[in-house]
Amino acid sequence: MATTEEILRSLAAIPNLQIAEHAALSGYTRFGIGGPADAVVETTAAESFASALQAVRASKIPFVVIGGGSNLIVADEGFRGIVLKFGGHRIRIEGTLAIAEGGAVLQDLVDATIAAGLSGIHTMTGIPGSVGAAVYGNAGAYGHSISEWTRRVCFFDGETEREFDNTACEFHYRESVFKKHKDWIVLSVELTLQRADAAELKVKADGILAIRNEKYPPTMKCAGSIFKNYLLAELPEAVAQALPENVIREGKVPSAYFLEQVGAKGMKVGDIHVADYHANLIYNAGHGTARELVTMIRELKRRIEERFGIPLEEEVQYVGQL
Repeated sequence: MATTEEILRSLAAIPNLQIAEHAALSGYTRFGIGGPADAVVETTAAESFASALQAVRASKIPFVVIGGGSNLIVADEGFRGIVLKFGGHRIRIEGTLAIAEGGAVLQDLVDATIAAGLSGIHTMTGIPGSVGAAVYGNAGAYGHSISEWTRRVCFFDGETEREFDNTACEFHYRESVFKKHKDWIVLSVELTLQRADAAELKVKADGILAIRNEKYPPTMKCAGSIFKNYLLAELPEAVAQALPENVIREGKVPSAYFLEQVGAKGMKVGDIHVADYHANLIYNAGHGTARELVTMIRELKRRIEERFGIPLEEEVQYVGQL
């Protein structure tokens, strides 16, 4: 296995790479938590990213690929290895098609489609993170997900660039084939949208954003809702039958409902708090640590399992020893 110094020298020979050694990963996450990585390697060039990924993988040194960091929990001790980040952010509109690179900010893509009078992903306004991460986790809001509009995804499988159509992406609720193959990196996505009045879309999006910002203030150190909601059809019959009808929304049951029943609202572990107005919102109130955050998550999962006999699945991804 190559040493870190050797792989960094190899990476330095690849054009268009920015290499930051001993970079604090707290600056790459919404939680503002996390120690340093041995190095963070970034590029906006797909070819350079592919070369860097191949080099790091061949070196056998631990590595991880990150996106916008909105759903990352990084260990307090950081990550002993290389962090790779693809920052390609080009967006273009061609008729009713929107094409965006995986490193583009999701909000920038939403804004571009609204300005072009294209309806579809305007309901995703305010969702943080990158376009690639949105495809990876099939992000969505208000009963819609990015999978509804995805026509084609270009990705790097570790050896070559490939393309999948919508069916091959195996989209499900907050799931995609890319979650099953974490070494496949989304380079770009092509969306087929619908014509609409730009001014009307802007009004709708602004209304959605106002509601989101009230629930998840932009300055709050959080990942939005931390746990996945439940699909009603997948709940045990006894649990489903006991649910009040008004908590079922479009075939889903909010995790917040179950969390409220086990006293999650207002819980605190150090500087990691559960909002007193939303049981599925965990945030860093100041100087919270990854250890505190993981302790909170594990306790909430334990309570739900003990009370309802169902697993609670987080949407966040972990980096480092947690």
